[in-house]
Amino acid sequence: MLTDFGRIFAFMLIAVVFVVIAVLAAKFIRPSRPSKEKLMTYECGEDPIGSPWVKFNIRFYVVALIFLIFDVEIVLLIPWALVYKEFGFGGFLIGAIFLFLLGLGMAYEWRKGDLEWVKPKVIPPVLKKNPVTNEVEVQA
Repeated sequence: MLTDFGRIFAFMLIAVVFVVIAVLAAKFIRPSRPSKEKLMTYECGEDPIGSPWVKFNIRFYVVALIFLIFDVEIVLLIPWALVYKEFGFGGFLIGAIFLFLLGLGMAYEWRKGDLEWVKPKVIPPVLKKNPVTNEVEVQA
C-alpha cells in the first residue's frame, strides 16, 4: 500500500510524464515551416522598431512586487476563512492580527507613496539670509 506521500509522488510523476509525452507528440505531429515572418519578434501586431533592450521605469517592478506580496498574503486568508471557527476565538484572533498587519503594511506603502504611479517632486527648502535683520529664513 502507498502512503499519502507516495500517492502524491505518483500523481506528480504521472503529471510530469503526461506533459513530456504531450510536448514530444506535439513536436513530432506539427509542421515545421519557419519563415522570416514567423521568426521575427512579435510585439502586439506591430513591427518592432529599435532595440529590444528598452529601459523601463522602475515603478513597474515596484508595483508588481507589491502586488505579489499582498496577493500571496490574501491567498493565505482563504484556508483561514474556511477553518477559523474550528479554532474558536484563538483562531479568529490570529486571523485578525494577520489582517491588521496586512492593513498596516498597505497603509505603510500608501503613506510612503509607492502606490502612486507618479511620485510628487521633492522641492528642498532654500535658506535665504535677510540682509536687513541678518537672520536666516527658510523658504519652501
